[in-house]
Amino acid sequence: MATLLRSKLSNVATSVSNKSQAKMSGMFARMGFQAATDEEAVGFAHCDDLDMEHRQGLQMDILKSEGGEEGAEPLEGDIHYQRDGTGPLPPSASKEEGVCSELSGQGKPKITAWEAGWNVTNAIQGMFVLGLPYAILHGGYLGLFLIIFAAVVCCYTGKILIACLYEENEDGEIVRVRDSYVDIANACCAPRFPTLGGRVVNVAQIIELVMTCILYVVVSGNLMYNSFPNLPVSQKSWSIIATAVLLPCAFLKNLKAVSKFSLLCTLAHFVINILVIAYCLSRARDWAWDKVKFYIDVKKFPISIGIIVFSYTSQIFLPSLEGNMQNPKEFHCMMNWTHIAACILKGLFALVAYLTWADETKEVITDNLPSTIRAVVNIFLVAKALLSYPLPFFAAVEVLERSLFQDGNRAFFPNCYGGDGRLKSWGLTLRCALVVFTLLMAIYVPHFALLMGLTGSLTGAGLCFLLPSLFHLKLLWRKLLWHHVFFDVAIFVIGGICSVSGFIHSLEGLIEAFRTNAED
Repeated sequence: MATLLRSKLSNVATSVSNKSQAKMSGMFARMGFQAATDEEAVGFAHCDDLDMEHRQGLQMDILKSEGGEEGAEPLEGDIHYQRDGTGPLPPSASKEEGVCSELSGQGKPKITAWEAGWNVTNAIQGMFVLGLPYAILHGGYLGLFLIIFAAVVCCYTGKILIACLYEENEDGEIVRVRDSYVDIANACCAPRFPTLGGRVVNVAQIIELVMTCILYVVVSGNLMYNSFPNLPVSQKSWSIIATAVLLPCAFLKNLKAVSKFSLLCTLAHFVINILVIAYCLSRARDWAWDKVKFYIDVKKFPISIGIIVFSYTSQIFLPSLEGNMQNPKEFHCMMNWTHIAACILKGLFALVAYLTWADETKEVITDNLPSTIRAVVNIFLVAKALLSYPLPFFAAVEVLERSLFQDGNRAFFPNCYGGDGRLKSWGLTLRCALVVFTLLMAIYVPHFALLMGLTGSLTGAGLCFLLPSLFHLKLLWRKLLWHHVFFDVAIFVIGGICSVSGFIHSLEGLIEAFRTNAED
């Protein structure tokens, strides 16, 4: 009897402890400690759910602990990323069911429009805005116009992408029939090629995620080299040191630990932006207004287009974000004020920074700061880059593992996880190889602006301009008004021209830089 009583008391104590931990995790999540800071972001997720899961991953524990029986012991951690054998393996959902179906149930924690706006702001107001003054250098007032134009277009394409998630049922009601960007792509290619669209979107995601990781390594090496120019350490050596610090990312099982630093990263970034603007304002008397002209550098301005577009990429996680809002009708309003704010802040930051340094503006604007301020600011930026790297890296690993190793009978290679849920040795080797690949790219092509322009022109324009307008026309063309058709066609044509032009010029610059480095 005493043993039975002790057993019950132990179960109750364990349950209460786990519930309190889960509630505390949920409290931190609601306070914003789960908000991603990646531009890339950020976002950046297989079937669009990784971004939201990592923002609200800890809140999933509340559902597991409070939804079960009192004596039941809840699972620990983010159930989607549990890989250490202490939790269930990720479901091997088929393409028809969609890997996002595991999170579509009722009772999932919802977010307000303000929280959704915070997530979008983090995605489009990240550290890559540091390259915008360089875009003004080669575009002048046309570069400023492009910052405004890109904000308007990305806001519009975000809205029409969400419209593609809905259809009218037999009763005339508008209902949500799709969950992700991949679902929309597959619906457009059905019935002849039911999985082609999803594969195209996944490839675009992988390219953007890996390129984002490379950019973090490049910017880390660049900032450290310019912060301590007197040290006998080259930029390539700093990149190698940064990669050595990032190598443990290959052992990541989930993003719970990493995401705790996200709010600090965001706050640090805003402080850095304020410091840069404050310094520029202190030199307002010396601003070179005459340097801002209407002409453009024909060879380098297309690269600037890619830089600007890349700084606005957020479409990849918008379907998941809208699906998790308490009131999805507020999505349009949220998109309006977030992109208006981003447009104003980016335009002012780029213009003020360029007016301060004019023709001496560098690819990463903090390299123009005086040496005393530069070292402090750059160290904070490097810390932010290193803390942000695991997010796109883990997202890329998730997409690659699901597409190539865990897609049931469609998988190209054997499962990289054992029966106990642990990562096999050769799977860990492939993860390490991905980290090393980002290092090699950063070493051979250490050009922040060129890489950012190439990524923005290729995947940024595709995911933000081309595909949303094409999908909108394909799925809803019978119900569109003439001006919507006109906007979609215009965005597709203009986006296609800018994408091709920026890609060609960025690729030419990268090839030239690669040859120069090879000769050295």
